[in-house]
Formats: sequence, structure tokens, C-alpha cells
Amino acid sequence: MNWIPHPTILEGNNVKLVPLDGKHFETLVELAKQKVIWQNMSIDFSDPAKYLTNLKSAVLMRANGEQYPFTVIDKLTGKIIGSTRLHNIFPEHKRLEIGWTWYDPTYWGTGYNTECKLLLLTFCFETLKTVRVQLQTNEKNRRSRGAIEKIGGKFEGILRKERIMENGTHRNTAIFSLIDEEWRETKTMLEEKVKGVKR
Repeated sequence: MNWIPHPTILEGNNVKLVPLDGKHFETLVELAKQKVIWQNMSIDFSDPAKYLTNLKSAVLMRANGEQYPFTVIDKLTGKIIGSTRLHNIFPEHKRLEIGWTWYDPTYWGTGYNTECKLLLLTFCFETLKTVRVQLQTNEKNRRSRGAIEKIGGKFEGILRKERIMENGTHRNTAIFSLIDEEWRETKTMLEEKVKGVKR
């Protein structure tokens, strides 16, 4: 039995997270063609065939409990604006990771990511009763690191040469986490930030 029930739908004021579905693939693949999205990622999914294969794989991995991929929708327009996933799922240790997150660049800096993370973290800590939620990013990705710190992620350290990028260079990975004892204070902070999010 999978730890994350299906379908799981998470809804806020401005965004809605719905289970990734085949009907979302075409729009996600089209949005993902923007190379700027993948500049600091270990994989460049601007290639439609490569990203389509990854999306199909994510749906299969959901079935066996390895990942739970979401499509992010702007509630005000009904448009798909990106994707995110729960992965590295270990129910026996009550921990998982939020990752594979990307958005249409027109939504960068709008506060939508903050609301998405509030929805995901609330689900993790209050429904799944996780004790640890991990996030990671390229050590050099200042925008991503800032976004994680903004939602209350605590920096834990750098994993040196943690993976090899598609261009052959080594990536150092910055690791962040939130734990259950921190959640109440973090949730209050995020709710205050989300109140000011308007589009």
C-alpha cells in the first residue's frame, strides 16, 4: 500500500496541485522548452522527447510509491504553470523529499512557489505525519537556494561532487530540511507570506 493516497489534490488561494496526468503532458512539454528553466538543473528537459519520457516514468513510479508527481495550476487563469514532486519516499522513516520543481519563468518571484510549498509541507507534516522533509539544489543555484531558505528550509551542508551534470561537470549539492518540531512556527511564517501573494 502506497503511503501517499491517490488522488491527492492540494488547493490554496492562487494555486492548485493536481496529480500529474497524461492530459497535462503536452502543455508541460511546451512550457519546458524554455532553456532558462534548466540552467542550474542536472538534467536539461527542454528537449520534448526527453521530458515526455520523464513524465511518463513519473506516472509509473507513482503507481509503486516511488514518487508522487503534481501538476501546478494557476487557479485564477486555469493554466498549467509547472510541476513538482514528492520523491525519495521512505514511509518507514517518515521522511521524503520535495523536488523536481519548476515553473514557467513568468511566475518566478510572484510568491506562487511559497504557496505551493505551504500546501506540500502542510500535507507532509499534518496528513502524512512526516518527521523530516528534505530539499536539495545545485550549490551554485542562488535563486533556488534563496527560495528554499525563504520557506524555512534549514541548510545542512554541501554534498561534494554529488552528481555529474549532462555537460560532464560535477555538481555540488546543497541540502536543506525541515523537521516536525519546526513545523508550527514555519507554517505561521508561510501563511503570513501567502497572505500577501496577489496576481
